[in-house]
Amino acid sequence: MTATSKLRLSWDAFRTRTLARAGVRAGEWRDWVKANDPVYNSFRHPGRTEKIAASIVMLLIAAIVIFFLLFDWNWLRGPIGRWASAKYDREIALRGDLDVKLFTWAPTVIVNDLKFGGPQWAKSRDTATVSRIEASVRLRKLFAGQIEMPLLSFTQPEVYLLATKDGRQSWELEPNKPDTGEGMKLPVIQQLIIQNGHIVIDEQKRGLTLDASVDARETANDDDAGFVLAGEGSVNRSPLTLRIEGGPFINIRRDRPYHFNALIEGARSKLTADGAVTRPFHLGQFTSTLTLQGQDLSDLYLLTGVTLPNTPPYRLAGALKRDDSTWTFNDFTGRVGSSDLSGDVKAETGGRLRVEAQLASQRLDIDDLMAIFGARTQTNAAGTNTTTVSSGAPGKLLPDATLNVDRLRTMDGSLTYRAASVKANEMDIRAVRLGAELEAGVLNLNPVAFTFNRGSLTGTARINAARDMPYSAMDFRLTGYPLESIVPAKNGTAPITGQATGRMRLEGPGNSIHRFAAASKGSVSLVVPNGEMRSAFAELLGINASAGLLKLLRGDQSKADIRCAVADFNVSNGVARAQTLVVDTDVVLAKGSGSINLGAETLDLKIDGDSKKPRLLRLWTPILVRGSLTSPQVGVDTGQLVTQGGLAAIVGAVAAPVAALFAFVDPGLAKDANCGALIASAK
Repeated sequence: MTATSKLRLSWDAFRTRTLARAGVRAGEWRDWVKANDPVYNSFRHPGRTEKIAASIVMLLIAAIVIFFLLFDWNWLRGPIGRWASAKYDREIALRGDLDVKLFTWAPTVIVNDLKFGGPQWAKSRDTATVSRIEASVRLRKLFAGQIEMPLLSFTQPEVYLLATKDGRQSWELEPNKPDTGEGMKLPVIQQLIIQNGHIVIDEQKRGLTLDASVDARETANDDDAGFVLAGEGSVNRSPLTLRIEGGPFINIRRDRPYHFNALIEGARSKLTADGAVTRPFHLGQFTSTLTLQGQDLSDLYLLTGVTLPNTPPYRLAGALKRDDSTWTFNDFTGRVGSSDLSGDVKAETGGRLRVEAQLASQRLDIDDLMAIFGARTQTNAAGTNTTTVSSGAPGKLLPDATLNVDRLRTMDGSLTYRAASVKANEMDIRAVRLGAELEAGVLNLNPVAFTFNRGSLTGTARINAARDMPYSAMDFRLTGYPLESIVPAKNGTAPITGQATGRMRLEGPGNSIHRFAAASKGSVSLVVPNGEMRSAFAELLGINASAGLLKLLRGDQSKADIRCAVADFNVSNGVARAQTLVVDTDVVLAKGSGSINLGAETLDLKIDGDSKKPRLLRLWTPILVRGSLTSPQVGVDTGQLVTQGGLAAIVGAVAAPVAALFAFVDPGLAKDANCGALIASAK
């Protein structure tokens, strides 16, 4: 015999002895009860008292049964209505017959003509009226602590949902209760029937209205689904269409998903979803494949309440999931304008709305990004190219699109965006990286980074939209940007080379980029520590007509060294005034003055050039740069030319004609600028 067999026999013997002892104890206890317990003996041999007590109990039970069988449940309509009206601060009335069927394994309640009024501030229209409600509950499940409804039926329900601009909602029974964002959780309903339902929604904050019908049938036919919610309305004065379809609500099980299809079309947008409620009647849990397309992502605020930036036309698709107060739109891909876009978005709706997004593009069209800042763009039909049509008012450079500050105040969130590459563009941008944090109406952009073929532009910006008028501040640095990207090469030769470094620090009020610039204060500086310039252009900085014009006419491509170039402006009330404006080459020292009006977007600059070498034909007049930022005009001060010509005539009359030429001769006495000090002062 093995050890295992011995162990098994020992266990069986132990169990047999234990059970035998338990049986003996149970028998002894039974015998004691029979001999000593008066209650037991009275039931075995009832006397007169026991018989009378049992009869009274049976009579009471029979009376209760007869009472409920004959009871007119309509007597409770008034008390129920008054109690509910007082509890929920609105008129609630059971105006038709009330019938209750208790003595069945599925007790049933039938309510006819139910009125569910609106709150005191919305008494003009009832929140809901229902011609007939029939509901039953499974008694055995109820005793087990579970609610299972074999039937829930509504006949001609009329529902009116009103949300005011200040956030009040007519359907809220407990307005002061915190919003957890969780979806409605209904008990298991094996059969849901809705006949001739009608729902009206009036959401005043977004200008959204909807008039819809709802029906739920026991079976589906070839033309219609078992459940259909369909309606039309408007959002921000544009048409709105809604349609949700699903299977019939019969024999639904909690462990089997309930499939549905949904379509929302309006506000220049279209959303389609194909999904399933993972646990039927737990509306806070579902998954779907969502496709959305439209003319501008910012329009989705009117449908979803989520603040999004302005964009060109878009089409995106991904996995939409709801887990009570958490919504996710993951692994979505698509196009915005002519740029690809992918990423993940997460929204928390419990309490204050918070949205977190991680976005990326493999190849960005920079014009698509300009739409975020208010520029008007146009994408071709193939979706392969986007162009900037206008940045604002005609003839203006800075966008003047108004910032929707109210939308920024409705939510918090964060954003990261990275473009791995950028389509060829005039600024030679090669990559983009953006980060944003929105908290209590304050938007912080950090970083804002553009990487060029050579050099970069990085910085931060802050927009305080919590004020009635937004107040913004920005600090941007330009590093190593090539001048040849600003002044392109001609005939294979760049007229100017070098690397520019700069900084812009501005702050001020304004609800658009243009209005902010027009009221801003701060400083703007640009420095070129060294470089080269075509000699002909360098000579013309000093209006050296002989040397400059001859070099141009001969096609001379020789270079002049740029020792330094410094432009330093102080900005006040939207006007940038030159504190330092110097271009120092090895042949000419040019100094300037004047201002740039950021509000009017005009320039008024004057540049005086002094030769460092003797020149025979020098026009003693400054260069003027005037006009708009989009099309500046370069010319000379003709008044000083007349003065110089008059001086030459006087000299010729008094002395000799040859002596008159001395009025145009520059001895070239200009000295080199102190570039180190100029550059240091501009930083």
